[in-house]
Amino acid sequence: MYKELVVNVKDEETRVAVLEDGQLVEIYIERAQNQRLVGNIYKGQVENVLPGMQAAFVDIGLEKNAFLYVEDAVSTRGENQYALERPNITDVLKKGQEIIVQIVKEPIGSKGPRVTTNITLPGRYMVLMPTVDYIGISRRIECEEERERLREIAAALKPEGMGVIVRTVAEGMQEEEIGKDIQLLTKLWNKIQNKAASGPVPNLLHRDLELLQRMLRDVFSEDIDKLIIDSRDDYQKVLELLDIIDPKLKLKVVYENREDIFEDYGIEAELQKALKRQVWLKCGAYLVIDQAEALTAIDVNTGKFVGSTDLEDTVLKTNLNAAVEIARQLRLRNIGGIIIVDFIDMEEEEHRQQVIQVLEEEIKKDKTKVNILGITQLGLVEMTRKKVRPSLSEVVQKICPYCDGRGKVLSEESVGILVKSKIQQMAKLTAADTILVEANPLVAARIIGSGGSGLRELEYQIGKNLYIRGCANHHIEQVTVKPLHDKAEIESSTMPVKPGEILEVKVEEPHATNSSDGIARLDGYILDIEGAGTMVGKKVSVEVKKVYRTYAKAEIL
Repeated sequence: MYKELVVNVKDEETRVAVLEDGQLVEIYIERAQNQRLVGNIYKGQVENVLPGMQAAFVDIGLEKNAFLYVEDAVSTRGENQYALERPNITDVLKKGQEIIVQIVKEPIGSKGPRVTTNITLPGRYMVLMPTVDYIGISRRIECEEERERLREIAAALKPEGMGVIVRTVAEGMQEEEIGKDIQLLTKLWNKIQNKAASGPVPNLLHRDLELLQRMLRDVFSEDIDKLIIDSRDDYQKVLELLDIIDPKLKLKVVYENREDIFEDYGIEAELQKALKRQVWLKCGAYLVIDQAEALTAIDVNTGKFVGSTDLEDTVLKTNLNAAVEIARQLRLRNIGGIIIVDFIDMEEEEHRQQVIQVLEEEIKKDKTKVNILGITQLGLVEMTRKKVRPSLSEVVQKICPYCDGRGKVLSEESVGILVKSKIQQMAKLTAADTILVEANPLVAARIIGSGGSGLRELEYQIGKNLYIRGCANHHIEQVTVKPLHDKAEIESSTMPVKPGEILEVKVEEPHATNSSDGIARLDGYILDIEGAGTMVGKKVSVEVKKVYRTYAKAEIL
C-alpha cells in the first residue's frame, strides 16, 4: 500500500491529509484560534468532589472546569490495576487540593475537557509514564521475539518507579536510539515538576507539540512513502526536525509550490463528501451516516446496485463493499463513541461472518482503538471507537442557528398557520386599527393568498386593517407581528415604494394571469410592470404609478 501525507499550511490553519493508494483516509486540522488541548499538562485545583458521580471538577484555568473520574485519579497500571475494589473519590481527592493533570479528551459541546493524573509523555519511540511502574508494547508489533527484545531493552533503560510504552515505530530500533528517547522524556518530566513546584495555580506546565510536529513524531515513519508540503518555510522546519528524529526520512519529504494542493490532489472534494449524510459506493449502493452526540447510526442500502446473480449474492457484495467504506469513513470523519451499523439482512451465517471479517481487517488500519462487539439479534453490528478529539464535522461545522441542530425547519404552510394565530391574538390585545406582519416572502404569499383572498378573509375575521410585508432576509420561521397606531407610522412601515418613484429592478417572471406584464419583487413586495412579460431575467428602469397594500403598478421608462 502506497501511503502519503499531504500538508497544507495557511495563515489560519494547518491541515494534514493521509492518503492510502491515493484515497483520503484521515484528516487532521488545527486552527490558530482553536489550539488542540489533548496532551497539555496543567497544575490545577480541585473545585468540587462529587461522590454520587465518583468524579471531581478541576480548575485548570480554562473556560470550563475539567472533569476527573476516580479511575483517572489513581494509578491504572501496575499494582492497582488488579485491585478488587474501586477507591472512593472522597478518599483520593479533597476540595482545594492541588494536582497535576493531563487533558485526555477535548472539551466537546457543553462538556469541559476530561483529564487524568496518569501522565503520559510521548516521544519518537517510547511513551514515558512517570506516575506508574509499567512496561507496555504496541499491539501492532506482532513478532513475539521482537516484542520480548524490546521489553528487555525497556526494562533496562526505564527510570526506576516509572513506566514506558514501546511505540510501533521502535520495531527494529537499537538500544541507543531508544535510550536517547527515554533520556529526553525524563528531562522533560523533571522540567514539568520543577515548574509545578514554584508556579501559580492554575498553571499550564506543558503544551503538546503543534500539528505538523506531532505528525512527524507520531505518524511519519518508514511505512509512509512520501510527505508533500506546500510551505517552503515549514518544509525547512520539517527537515531540521527530521535531523533530530530520523534523518533517513528526509529523502521522503517533498516541497511542492501549488496554489491549492488539496484541490490538486482531490482532497478538497473528498472533504466535502465527508460532511454529507449520504455516501455513495462504487458499486452503486450507498451509506447513510447519522451522527448524534454519543451514538452514530450507519445504514447500508443497495441503491442503484442490482447485482447479476441472485438477491443473496447482491446483498453480500453490497455489504462487503459497505464494510470497507465504513472503516474508511470512521477514520476520515473521526467518529467516536458507540457505532451501530445496519447492514442489509443476510440469510446465511457464512455471509454474515464474511462481512464481519472484512470489517475487522479494514479496522486494523485504524490507529484509534476500535472494538467490534458482534451482531445483535436484530442483525445490527455494534462497535465502539475511542473518542479523544472532535470529529471532522465538529471541527469545521457548527450547529445551525436556525433549526438548532434539528436539520429541519417548519414549512411555509406551518408557519402561515402559526402567524394567523398570532395575528388573531394581537387583534384581541391591541386597540390599534392596523397590524403589520413581516415574514419571509414564501410565508407572506401564503397568508395573502391568491389575488389577496387570504388577506381579505383575515381582515374580515379580526375587524382590522392588515399589512403583510415579505422580507427576503427573514428566515422561514422568523415572523414579526406588531400594531401600528398613527398614520405616519402606517405609511412609513407598510409601503416600500411611493407613486412617482424611479427604480431599477429585475423582471423575475411573467404575470400569472396577464402574461404581457412582468413581475419584480422588492423584499417580497410585488411590482406589476406593464408590458414586461417578455423581459424575464433583464434589469429595467421603471416608474411606480399606483401603490396598493400587497403590490404596486409600474411602467417601463
